Amino acid sequence: MEIIPYNSSFYAPDVDPLFPTSVTMPVEKAVQVGDGDTVFGFVYCGVACIEKATIKQALQAGKFFSTPGPATIMGLQGFVCHRKGYRGLPLWGGPVEKLGRLKYIDGCSDTLLLSAPIKGDPCLNYLYIPPGVNQTAHTHPSARVGCIIDGGGYFRLENKTIDLIPGEVFVLPADELHSFHTSGQPLRVIVYHPDSDFGPTDEVHPMVNRTIVDNKSVAGENKYRTRTISELVE
Repeated sequence: MEIIPYNSSFYAPDVDPLFPTSVTMPVEKAVQVGDGDTVFGFVYCGVACIEKATIKQALQAGKFFSTPGPATIMGLQGFVCHRKGYRGLPLWGGPVEKLGRLKYIDGCSDTLLLSAPIKGDPCLNYLYIPPGVNQTAHTHPSARVGCIIDGGGYFRLENKTIDLIPGEVFVLPADELHSFHTSGQPLRVIVYHPDSDFGPTDEVHPMVNRTIVDNKSVAGENKYRTRTISELVE
């Protein structure tokens, strides 16, 4: 695992070989997003601006975002994960609620901030670790990139411990055994996942699930299924 101190210029070109992602801490330098790529990120302090075609969107400290290219991000103090060859959605939100909406492990909670539009796509999460937690050691099947946004604690790896303070960014390789630990204060973390095993599919999603024909949902494979997504019906 690698820890990058706050306000340090940093670039890692390939954090997960299965899901081509680079990580940048630009320290207010412009971030260019190519056509066909998407970036996910968090504004730790200051104000960032996303410029895309004729649109300019200012994002204050505490805001999270994703934006597909072509686009330029100006003035960012925080981090971006650049997912190559993936067309995501232009989304932003925040500030982040203190407690997560979902139950995680060992008293921790999490919120899915930017959900995968389609099952398997990248996503952005928030993790809340209460004071006094000694988390169970675990691994993840893909890399994780996180930013400590508040509080304090430490990481425990197989051979060492690493203190965590606000503003730091960590890059955790796939399958590395680790755990979070806190004492007198909580730890709040924004975490990028390059993939997901959760999300809608063409056969199962809220709109199709709740569309009823002859008293039956049209979810799944049937004669009503749209065959090709296009501007005109073929």
